[in-house]
Amino acid sequence: MQFNLPSPLQLLDLPLFREKEVKVYVKRDDLIHDIISGNKWRKLKYNLANALNLGKKGIVTFGGAHSNHLLATAFVCHDHGLQSIGIVRGERPQILSPTLQRCLSLDMALKFVSRTEYVEWQDQDVSVQFPDMLHVPEGGANEEGIEGCKEIVDEINAQLPADFITVDCGTGATLTGMVQATLAHQKIIGISVLKGDIQMMLDDVRRWFPGVKPSHFELFDAYHFGGYARFNEHLIQFMRQLYLETGIKTDPVYTGKQFFGVFDLIEKDYFPKNATIVITHTGGLQGIEGYEKRYGITIY
Repeated sequence: MQFNLPSPLQLLDLPLFREKEVKVYVKRDDLIHDIISGNKWRKLKYNLANALNLGKKGIVTFGGAHSNHLLATAFVCHDHGLQSIGIVRGERPQILSPTLQRCLSLDMALKFVSRTEYVEWQDQDVSVQFPDMLHVPEGGANEEGIEGCKEIVDEINAQLPADFITVDCGTGATLTGMVQATLAHQKIIGISVLKGDIQMMLDDVRRWFPGVKPSHFELFDAYHFGGYARFNEHLIQFMRQLYLETGIKTDPVYTGKQFFGVFDLIEKDYFPKNATIVITHTGGLQGIEGYEKRYGITIY
């Protein structure tokens, strides 16, 4: 596998930022790899090394029908001659999503379970049923995944002095890794894409990183647009305009909401003048095709 690492930083020169006297860059983790882009590779990197070091036959993990994590896992395992098993949330549909079709093409075995069973599967020790496979939680949210996400901030700090680094949040693992790698003067801003789970995410960050200082991060839950994978026309129009002005595509599940939130916080003067802000592009663009088919829209 060939990776574009460290991923580049792109300066955004937009009227809003000039008006508010802030510098805004994008950490283009979406350019790491065509399929395993963004934090998907960051969270799989050390899990893959663990599977190889332990002599496991492959990886078993979890996700929904449009999961970027499932596809990244399938690709990584296929590339390294490992087996992969995806426990998929929900009953098997008549027509598989483009993401799951690509997982099958990469020899991932798919096991569909009801939403209730899905929760139960995550709570049990799947190594009992799959003793030769490494168990990786949904989204790569474990210690190895967190370790990989530290490198996002390490790379940024080697590229430029940043005051604020932002990221979209689902499980909180990426946020935790980034917070662990912050310098004393820095703050990580998390934009939650979930509705009503902010306390759970905060608790997870503190559980994974007991020594976390409140001054090192802040989590916002005002930009979920109704909940996970929900959207409205305002968000889609914002994403289109962002692409026209910067050439950067985002997705409506994660990155579109993060960019929208950061722009709104800048508009509301959350960031001080002369601040340097880095927006982390966490990838996930492969899911747009399935999203468009699901909702009958064309984003770009």
